[in-house]
Amino acid sequence: MTNQKLKNKIVVIGAGAVGSTIAYSLMIKNLTSDITLVDVNKEREQGEVMDISDALSFSETSTINAGDYDSVKDADIIILTAGAAQKDGESRLDLITKNKNIVNSIFKEIKEIKKSAIILVVSNPVDILTYLVQEIVDLPHNQVFGTGTALDSARLRSNLSKRFNIDSHQIEGFVLGEHGDSEFIAWSTVSIGGKPITEMLNKEEMTKICDEVKNEVYEIIKEKGATYYGIGMTVVDIVEALMLDQNKILPVTYRLNDYNGVSDVCLGSTAVVGSSGIIRPWLIELNQEEKEKFQESAKKIKEYL
Repeated sequence: MTNQKLKNKIVVIGAGAVGSTIAYSLMIKNLTSDITLVDVNKEREQGEVMDISDALSFSETSTINAGDYDSVKDADIIILTAGAAQKDGESRLDLITKNKNIVNSIFKEIKEIKKSAIILVVSNPVDILTYLVQEIVDLPHNQVFGTGTALDSARLRSNLSKRFNIDSHQIEGFVLGEHGDSEFIAWSTVSIGGKPITEMLNKEEMTKICDEVKNEVYEIIKEKGATYYGIGMTVVDIVEALMLDQNKILPVTYRLNDYNGVSDVCLGSTAVVGSSGIIRPWLIELNQEEKEKFQESAKKIKEYL
């Protein structure tokens, strides 16, 4: 554990379905006393704050406020969710131009950021936008990172939990690479109750599960138009590691330096997360097949960078 002062004020930029769900989830978890929601659509921002405020009597510590870009100056954690949402038939990479412009415009409006602040990027494509934000702001790279493949890894645990009828908390393992179509399950990292998953599934079953995990987002968007509950709790899990200085190993996107042969790109990879952000990379030696998939995913992201 570090001795750095624990975080307090959280600003969520973007009051859409994802941003408001994150604010609501943070309030329920009692992780902070100060949550501020910021959006260019002030009517939507105010409506979400009023709606969440109705639940405050069931919370122990939180307050929820409407703010503006000036609210960021004393924020300990800034959660970036603003941007165009992924639509049916779109990949996350299809959002690059629109969301790059939105992110640039937001940070032009933000005049001041605390030197100790953490920026958590949620907007898609998260790997590319994390790299972009790192280039824009004057903060160490370890204090600017994205949700990466944390949600995909949660989907993997849920999938295996249903398949084997085992509590998902007993399942370990990671989806790595792009938070998108080139992601892959690092099966060499997956185990249930200490038993390697490779002893329990054949190749055909693994391929089927990988497709299910990767394509779940498209199914959800087709059925209901957007995903927000899963990413909401994924963000809360990451924020909890920051707020409580947990030094938790999480598959987030951050600037890599020779992680399984990949450097100078942000990609879903395991890291130790604590109060100062990325404490250190948590290098998992992938097998040759996984390493090649990881490097191919990095190559794809670098083409867009």
